[in-house]
Amino acid sequence: MSAMTISPEHVSFLQKENTELRGEIGQLTARCAELQAKLALLLKKYFGGGQSETIDQAQLLLAIDGLKKEITAAERPIETVTYERPVGPAPKRTLPAESFAHLPVNETIEILPESVKKDPALYEKIGEERTFEVDLIPPQLFKREIVRPKFKHLLNRSLPPVLAPAPARITPGGFASAGLIAWALTAKYVDHLPFYRQEQMFARWGAPISRQNLCDWAGLATALLEPLVKLMKADLLKSGYVQVDETPVKYNDPALKDGRTSQGYLWALSRPGGEVVFEWRRSRRHEEAEKLLGDYQGVLQSDGYEAYPAYARAHPGVAWVGCWAHCRRGFFDAMGTAPRSANFILRLIGQLYHYEQQWTQTGVRGPALRAALRCGHFGLTLNLLKRSAELLRARSLPQSPLGQACGYLLNHWTPLTAHLQHGQTQLDTNAIENAIRPSAIGKKNWLFIGHPDAGDRAAVLYSLFGTCRRYGLKPQEYLKDVLARLSAMTNQDDLRPLLPGQWKNVTPAPATPTA
Repeated sequence: MSAMTISPEHVSFLQKENTELRGEIGQLTARCAELQAKLALLLKKYFGGGQSETIDQAQLLLAIDGLKKEITAAERPIETVTYERPVGPAPKRTLPAESFAHLPVNETIEILPESVKKDPALYEKIGEERTFEVDLIPPQLFKREIVRPKFKHLLNRSLPPVLAPAPARITPGGFASAGLIAWALTAKYVDHLPFYRQEQMFARWGAPISRQNLCDWAGLATALLEPLVKLMKADLLKSGYVQVDETPVKYNDPALKDGRTSQGYLWALSRPGGEVVFEWRRSRRHEEAEKLLGDYQGVLQSDGYEAYPAYARAHPGVAWVGCWAHCRRGFFDAMGTAPRSANFILRLIGQLYHYEQQWTQTGVRGPALRAALRCGHFGLTLNLLKRSAELLRARSLPQSPLGQACGYLLNHWTPLTAHLQHGQTQLDTNAIENAIRPSAIGKKNWLFIGHPDAGDRAAVLYSLFGTCRRYGLKPQEYLKDVLARLSAMTNQDDLRPLLPGQWKNVTPAPATPTA
């Protein structure tokens, strides 16, 4: 039997087919790695965000994680990891006696040995040992009785009786004090206790205060507080530099049946270290940004949502700057598929933050000086950053995590580098995201806003409480004092001393008269 011969044409065909198969295998391998990275990112966001608490899903996570480790164990190379730690002893741990030194001592218990109790004359005290324990007194409701005596004129009996005017209250004819209302609103919008839980708590404390009472008080209080928020917004729009963002909030839509909810939004306006203003909107349309900002002139910083650059294009006096934190997150997510390339970009972005930290620590003041320093120091890093992103994008699949991260960086290069001309800006919008975070925690407890109109109330209270947090004020103390003052003020009174930034310099309101 003669040996089989293969023609040159057949060999060429097999080589070509082999090359095509290798290319296809390479594409499939890259696609598989991309899908694995997306799955890992999805699991991290879904399960890590606390959106699920069921046992089955937790077990599923463990199973998938174990399977992923088995698959990647043989593929991952072993590397030596080194780390740095500061020289010297670790910082001293704060002792409980130091942490609770400010608490008052309401009770002192002296414990004597049994032998001393039996015959104290045989013993002489030479010292003592003191320890402590922290206790609490449960909240207790009480009544404040207000007495207004009536008087009759002795000489002219025809005159009507004389009676002092009743003190002004938030709820005319009601029983709620400014302190009680301030506690209820702080409990919901700071401590995230829905009104139905407060109703149960009040019942345990012996007071039949219904959820409807609490809702009515919230409406009356926010009607008094809303002018303060409008003043805060006017001051922000005059400042020349604001950060904007928005967060989704579900609300009970009366137009829908079966109690279904729709998606609304709290739009946030702020400047780092200053006031925070929220406004409630039922949508995220571009027109809402126009309503929020009006005829603002100055620097506008945001994420990449198109509503904000569209607003800047429609208003020539607005300069739009971007957020480096949003850019950085894309490369952080790409660490699973392209760790070396993503880490290189992250180090370059970190260099920008390193410069900013140095200038802050050395006391660099003034936007002009900060802008000049950025122009002088950022140039080399930014040039290398852009060239690297262009090269990595050309070598990556467009839908891969690294390809998307590079695309975001290059597509937003102009607003990201606009920080060179505006020294008053921060490199990211983390400040306003931190101001939004309490509302995100709150809606996990109260789930949704009961009525669209209630969204405006939430916006007013989140604005004041968020600003109190910025200025280091105790929210309940602030709200109690301001509500007591507002209930006795008129439209002609100056409200600016009651703004959170100025309230700390205001003399406390006089106590309500008691019997």
